[in-house]
Amino acid sequence: MYRTEALLAKGNSLRLVVEVEVDQGDTIADSNAEGNDGELEGSEEFEGEENYGKLEEDDDVEAEDNTSQVEGGEVLEPYVGMEFESEGAARSFYNDYARRIGFVVRIMQRRRSEIDGRTLARRLGCNKQGFSASNKGKIGQDKKQRPSAREGCKATILFKVEKSGKWVVTRFVKDHNHPLVVTAHEYSKTHDKDEKIQQLTRELHRQDQLCAAYRERLLNFLASVEEQAQQLSLKVQEVVNNVKRAEAEEAQVSSCR
Repeated sequence: MYRTEALLAKGNSLRLVVEVEVDQGDTIADSNAEGNDGELEGSEEFEGEENYGKLEEDDDVEAEDNTSQVEGGEVLEPYVGMEFESEGAARSFYNDYARRIGFVVRIMQRRRSEIDGRTLARRLGCNKQGFSASNKGKIGQDKKQRPSAREGCKATILFKVEKSGKWVVTRFVKDHNHPLVVTAHEYSKTHDKDEKIQQLTRELHRQDQLCAAYRERLLNFLASVEEQAQQLSLKVQEVVNNVKRAEAEEAQVSSCR
């Protein structure tokens, strides 16, 4: 682990603490190249109060329980400026995009506020980012090497939270340096999920049409009731007037006697 501290002057001085933990079996390649795991990509975009936070190295493989994001049957790609309501929605979208394209997501880094601990930024990438170094044992013999999943892939995405509370894509690297594989099983699951969504959409549309028809019938019924009530009120008033007129005539006849 290495720790770096820097003073950022903007209004009041802010203290930025960067901590990165690197496993013994891994090295972060291309320290001067764009996409280095040791530094949060796009960190220059976080200025002012949003820079008051701690940068953490994660290196976990993202779970794959996401909602499909499809537009017109094609895979919807992320783009800079794309907005999400929450960090979870952003991660879910990218994870689903990765599953459809044919790679596994690794949680790379996040920036947390040192004030309240909330996450300010998150970087995800392909699980083949970086390289695995060869390690030797204490007696000089080579250890049994595990197959490495690292191939130096640069595919990555960076989200940050805006003052509005929405999460925005500030950086997106699409290209991979390795083959992408979408299994038939994953394609079948995606197809079944899309078909289910289409069925639910059709059912929702049908229910909306029924609701609209029932609403129209109810409004017509209420209008008819109101019209009949008005007519009944006029008839009652006419009866009352006739009774009053008859009583007045009877009183006049009685007075003449």
